[in-house]
Amino acid sequence: MPDLLIELFSEEIPARMQSAASEALKKRVTDGLVEAGLIYAVARAYATPRRLVLAIEGLSPRSPDLREERKGPRTDAPEKALEGFLRSTGLTRDQLEVRDDKKGQVWFAVIERPGRAAAEIVAEVLEGVIRTFPWPKSMRWGAGSLRWVRPLHSILCILGDEGGAEVVPLDIDGIRAGDTTRGHRFMAPAPFAVAGFEDYGTKLKRAKVMLDPAERADHIWHAATNAAFAQGLEVVEDKALLAEVAGLVEWPVVLIGPIADAFLDLPPEVLQTSMKEHQKFFSVRDPKSGRIVRFVTVANRETADNGETILHGNEKVLSARLSDAAFFWANDLAVARAGMGQWLDSLSHVTFHNALGSQAARIERIATLARQVAPLVGADPDLAEQAARTAKADLASEMVYEFPELQGTMGRYYAQAAGLPDPVAEACEMHYKPLGPADALPRHPVSIAVSLADKLDTLTGFWAIDEKPTGSKDPFALRRAALGVIRIVLDHDLRLGLERLIDMQLLTHVIALNLDTAQEREMFFMEQLVDEIAHHGVFGAAFHAVLDKLTHSDAPPVPIEEGTWLARMRAHLPAMSNDLLAFFHDRLKVHLRDQGIRHDVIDACLAMPGNDDLTLLAKRAVALNAALGTEDGENLVQGFKRANNILIQAEQKDGVEYRFGADPKFAEDATETALFAALDAADAAIAPALEAEDFAAAMAAMAALRAPIDAFFEAVQVNADNAVVRRNRLNLLHRIRETCLRVADLTRIEG
Repeated sequence: MPDLLIELFSEEIPARMQSAASEALKKRVTDGLVEAGLIYAVARAYATPRRLVLAIEGLSPRSPDLREERKGPRTDAPEKALEGFLRSTGLTRDQLEVRDDKKGQVWFAVIERPGRAAAEIVAEVLEGVIRTFPWPKSMRWGAGSLRWVRPLHSILCILGDEGGAEVVPLDIDGIRAGDTTRGHRFMAPAPFAVAGFEDYGTKLKRAKVMLDPAERADHIWHAATNAAFAQGLEVVEDKALLAEVAGLVEWPVVLIGPIADAFLDLPPEVLQTSMKEHQKFFSVRDPKSGRIVRFVTVANRETADNGETILHGNEKVLSARLSDAAFFWANDLAVARAGMGQWLDSLSHVTFHNALGSQAARIERIATLARQVAPLVGADPDLAEQAARTAKADLASEMVYEFPELQGTMGRYYAQAAGLPDPVAEACEMHYKPLGPADALPRHPVSIAVSLADKLDTLTGFWAIDEKPTGSKDPFALRRAALGVIRIVLDHDLRLGLERLIDMQLLTHVIALNLDTAQEREMFFMEQLVDEIAHHGVFGAAFHAVLDKLTHSDAPPVPIEEGTWLARMRAHLPAMSNDLLAFFHDRLKVHLRDQGIRHDVIDACLAMPGNDDLTLLAKRAVALNAALGTEDGENLVQGFKRANNILIQAEQKDGVEYRFGADPKFAEDATETALFAALDAADAAIAPALEAEDFAAAMAAMAALRAPIDAFFEAVQVNADNAVVRRNRLNLLHRIRETCLRVADLTRIEG
């Protein structure tokens, strides 16, 4: 079976597009070949800055012959029906067959399609792939209609086997497929012919081209780390930069150079970011001091002077770039040492979101909330408020304007320069975290308080203006913010009443959105309302109670007339709060499922009271998941469901609820008496376990009911002829249900 080799040779492909492009080439070509009837053994795709390559092994030499029979209309059907059938088959009337059918004679079409040679199919598929290739951006050049990411120079397309290789006949806008390619642009630009993938790879290596991106990345990393190690230094790992640089060169040559002494006192993060963003340099660190002292650059060619000229040029450009960074640093330090007031004042003119106001207004909200959160996480309220008022100051700095990814990091440096307490400086950096599922979490209580306040204000704000995530779209990273809250709460075992915090901040946003239309007497009402909500929450009926209390107090009366913003708030704020809490629950489900907790277990725990306490919720779910992983736990669920189903059916049939009066004196069987005793023991164990939040003990006590419940159902008939016995047994089933439901809502467990 032949092997197929395709190379699309062009001007430089942007590094960020190469990986996706090579995979798209592989998928589209192989899908097209399979749809045309060819099969293959293995397909591998590669990319360099100047070429996309696809190698397919074990390709069918031709597609199979096909024979298809289609049943048509009856022979006495209208002429138009026959004409439509002929069009669909591509045959003429004389090519049809007449066959007997149970309803009479019908037309039959026998369509035979002979197989085609692989070369013909490859040419057809490859032309379609090239003309419709999904580049994020593409261009036309010359007089042709072909579009490619950069001008396409040549197409190598050969089918080869033991007997040799043949060029696939293909011509796209004057670019004729052949069996030749070129090596490195500078070191081996002459064309050469290849006979297959192995020959191609060998000759490319001789022509100073490393085809495999992984090989180029490995070569760069090993050469860089070895060069740094020889000088007692270490390369700062950056996988994203490594992948990008591997996509910039076909023949990587690693060079290591010095950073001028004038820039060594810049923060390491500034040096690393500036060199990465502007020059694509790797940072080299002194492990003893932690300072960035050298850089690694990757050239695309070997030179007679072993890269000295290249290195000297890069040093000059780097010095110019770092001079800018040093200028920003000096200016920013002057502002920081003056107390950062200049930056904080300027943030009143920086819009956070059109509907949510300025960054200064946002800071005010976060500071107020951070003070509320601080006692809940063991932080000093004054420090938490101070940190919240300082944490966003660096957004107005010159350094963060140049390098937005340094926000927070520079905030820590500037807070230290301003002489602020260490917890405040740490919060300036850590309140943004975590930025992803594997990112570090804030550790100090002050950082935790500010981080939670920041994320909760963001979430409640966008909920208040109805800018929630939809489908896969989440432009304001609200899912990440919710997951950040969840990770912080669970990791630090925090006991937050999330509902109250959500309610309070939602109300703050709703009031802010309506300030323009509020009357003076309504302002008093707002202040009172916020104070009440801070202590009691607004969830469900509680919110209406707070409103009723205030509107009938000694305060100036504020009638809640239909159509006013107060009426709308009263009608919609609790539902908004419920919706945001449900959003947190959805994120928690994802988080717990990643830890192996069953989705139905999470649902069973979400149905219990106190589900805004995420730590309590997670502990309950972990314990229930463990209990259901045992034989007793799994069988107990079946016994519970059997009891529940019998009870529901009896209550529906009789039109009454069997909730009271189960009495062991009416027990007729020893298993009944044993079940009464087991339920008494379970109740005695479950109540203190739940009080102590020892869910493992509560689950164990519940699982211990498995044997007596099984024995009960095996020995007795619940719907006995004796009405008194039947009623007593149904009330006993209610006890089973109530005992189990105290631990979790087992009705939500599947299976």
